[in-house]
Amino acid sequence: MARESARWYFMVVFLIAAGINTQTVRVKKEVEAFPSETVNLHCEFNGERTTKFAQVLIQVLWKWESVDGQKDIIAVYHPNHGRSFPSKLFKNRVTFLYSSVKNPTIRISKLKMSDAGYYTCEFSTFPSGNERGITTLIMLAKPKNSADIVTVLAGTNSVVAHTTSGPDGMVTVRSEYWLVPHSDDNDKEVTCVVDQRTQEQQWTKTLRLSVEYSPFVSIVGYDRNWYVGRLNAELVCQVNANPPPTDITWKLISGHLPDSVVVENNRLSVNKVDDAVNTTFICEVKNKHGTSSYSITVLVIEASEGLSSVGIVAAAVIGSILALLLVAAPIGVLLTCKRQQRSGHPNNDGQ
Repeated sequence: MARESARWYFMVVFLIAAGINTQTVRVKKEVEAFPSETVNLHCEFNGERTTKFAQVLIQVLWKWESVDGQKDIIAVYHPNHGRSFPSKLFKNRVTFLYSSVKNPTIRISKLKMSDAGYYTCEFSTFPSGNERGITTLIMLAKPKNSADIVTVLAGTNSVVAHTTSGPDGMVTVRSEYWLVPHSDDNDKEVTCVVDQRTQEQQWTKTLRLSVEYSPFVSIVGYDRNWYVGRLNAELVCQVNANPPPTDITWKLISGHLPDSVVVENNRLSVNKVDDAVNTTFICEVKNKHGTSSYSITVLVIEASEGLSSVGIVAAAVIGSILALLLVAAPIGVLLTCKRQQRSGHPNNDGQ
């Protein structure tokens, strides 16, 4: 029974000592820093306070492991042989802050984004063996955000219409806005939003989509009331194109434009309508992506058929007035004669 009790006592003491030893190296779990700055990685051996056994420190190592798995020893402190810094990647950038093997805190200067990773402070001790603590160094960089429009051609294939990217030499994030471009998408707004832990607020930039396409053409101005003698009739060629048209041409299906027609850019004017404009007009528009056209047929009607409703009403009113005058005139003459007879004027028989 005595031996069993002694064995259990030894196991309990061993487990307690093992649990305490996991905390014998004090480090910060996580440290943040910016490029070009300096950072201190704290490490302190606390073994004598956490265990009843005397600890002999043989040496301390600082090991670095990058995010992608690269490993290196960056600093060594030996009580007898002094300090050394074997890493070429950290050459002339690492120093020990204190002349104590129990507090091998290091300082890393001229930080780079590639310095991010896991830093292990490892003590070689006797009789416990190796004790270690790990600090994660997180490298931060304030983003230099940008956003630019990519001009695309309308079509049926999905394309990149907008891109964003970060500066070179750091973690680069590229975001692409894809769409099947259509002419209706041109000039629509899209907003790029960036969230990052070093920014106090969201970064946003609003851009307008740029979709290029061949011209869409239509003609307005014909009201189906072009009659002979009408003044200042006009047709307008309306164009929707990106980029803007390089050429707008008015022509007929056959022959030349009549002499009564005046063309100025997208406008075709007729000073006085005649039978010569009784034809089909074509507006042809070009830009760098193609040529489009639209046609309209003008039917010229005779002048009598071209009287407006106002003219018809006016003619009816004037006709009614004339008719009333013709009826009222004989009545007025008859009344005048009767009045003269009643006044006692002698007629020719009484003379």
